Amino acid sequence: MPALTSDTIRTATETLSDLTDYVREKPDPVTALALVEPLLDEYTGLPVQLADTLRALARAVQEHPDTPRTAQTDRLITELRTAARHQTDQHALHYVPDDLRDLYGDAPASGPEQSRCR
Repeated sequence: MPALTSDTIRTATETLSDLTDYVREKPDPVTALALVEPLLDEYTGLPVQLADTLRALARAVQEHPDTPRTAQTDRLITELRTAARHQTDQHALHYVPDDLRDLYGDAPASGPEQSRCR
């Protein structure tokens, strides 16, 4: 795996922004669904990945030996974990593509084999 940098993460968020702009242009719904569906995957979708990242950040901060042991630190760690739980709650979105496919006559599904996450 290549080294992660803030630029590689920024590129990912720019790609997501490009997708948002594209979908705002009202493309064919089947095409839009095919592009958005990987973001909603039950195991590798954006809510799950972001929740995992937030939990990992909370753990890294908490376990780092140079982290000050203060009430503020505890509050920040709690906020990260709470945000992670909220993201995990969005997992129900993974049902939406199935329902949308039903609207458009079983548009092709993207499967886990097409995802690069995890």
